[in-house]
Amino acid sequence: MSSGGLELPPGDGGHEGGPADAPGGAPAGVAAGTVSVAPPEAGSVRAGAELDWGADAWSEVRIRAQRAGRAYIWLNLIEQRLRSVVGAVLRPVYEPVHGGDDWVVAAAGPAGQEWVQRAVAVREVSRRKGYLLDPADDNVLSFLTLPQLRELMVQHWPCFEPYFDDRREIELALDELEVTRNVVSRNRALSRPVLEQAERASARLLEVLGAGAGSPAADRLPIDAVEDLVGDRYADVISVHPDRVRLQRQLPAEDLFGGARRLDAIGIGLNLLVQNFSGRRLVRLTEAGCRVRLLFLNPASSAVKRRERELGLRKGELSRSVEMNILHVRRVRAGLRDPSRFDIHVFDETPRFTAYLVEGETSGIAVVQSYLRRARGMEAPVLVLRGGGRGVPKDADHGLFTTYREEFESVWEDSRPVS
Repeated sequence: MSSGGLELPPGDGGHEGGPADAPGGAPAGVAAGTVSVAPPEAGSVRAGAELDWGADAWSEVRIRAQRAGRAYIWLNLIEQRLRSVVGAVLRPVYEPVHGGDDWVVAAAGPAGQEWVQRAVAVREVSRRKGYLLDPADDNVLSFLTLPQLRELMVQHWPCFEPYFDDRREIELALDELEVTRNVVSRNRALSRPVLEQAERASARLLEVLGAGAGSPAADRLPIDAVEDLVGDRYADVISVHPDRVRLQRQLPAEDLFGGARRLDAIGIGLNLLVQNFSGRRLVRLTEAGCRVRLLFLNPASSAVKRRERELGLRKGELSRSVEMNILHVRRVRAGLRDPSRFDIHVFDETPRFTAYLVEGETSGIAVVQSYLRRARGMEAPVLVLRGGGRGVPKDADHGLFTTYREEFESVWEDSRPVS
């Protein structure tokens, strides 16, 4: 899960969120969210060592490795970013006087003499044994750990103050990360709440240090570290939800539609937009420059009657609901200074999916659901797709966002405007 609450689709049943991570799957005596692979108690051990691991033990170890790996990615990003910041601020102060790598020793001062000398020794050992694979890492700064980088920053805060407003916020975030760093470095069990806390602290710290992704309303959903690394594996799908209720817990309508510059939606009644985003908010969004195109199923078409029979609804119940939604967005359009930026169309084809294609200044996102024969739209599985802007996989032109965009345009061309 990312700072914005995202989960990548699992590659197999052993991933987090799968059956192996279900609340009922934890061994007896182990707290929820904690993975334990401790040996049995001394009294229960029979003669002879038990070296085999069963399926449950392998599943638990896999969960532990996944959590630790995800946390390590964030910790690695923070350490590299902080190393860059410390080098950029302190090197111009100390290097002209002390030169070479001695500037790091001078910056550490008497208080940090022990740990900086240890870093120098580790660097020399790495040189001799050929562990320095990248010449860019052949410096003392690259061998300082996260607590040591923090200590340099705290000792020389007047040098950093012109660049960062709140020292306390940085220190609090680093305090939260220290628990996770201690657990990961010693390969101990990492609980789900601690992992989530570390991800939130990392995202906040990266933003404070000038490497954040911005607010969700501005960029729809921030790109997290794990998506950057393994996003290509899932094309442009960034999360999957079993129904719309769970989607809206993690991606409220305001975060989805707020700040949009282009909004195209297709479906039967477009309830996600009409019932969860107020008319006044939609007016302000359009007046701010958003281009809106809404495509409803024609409430008078035979396709609506077939859908009513599929869902077991009374005759005319669904068509009246769609009519009410269309009347609502017509009133919104009537209140605009420039109604030409707000188009409403209807189509008569069999509805195959509902999609909300939202594009902002720098990125886009889509929420897509297929229509199931016996399930209402609220109960159907949901795909969230990344489209356009930075962080999108290189083959995004062949992703699902583009596919649904093309489908929308095709249906729009054959649809009729609502006066």
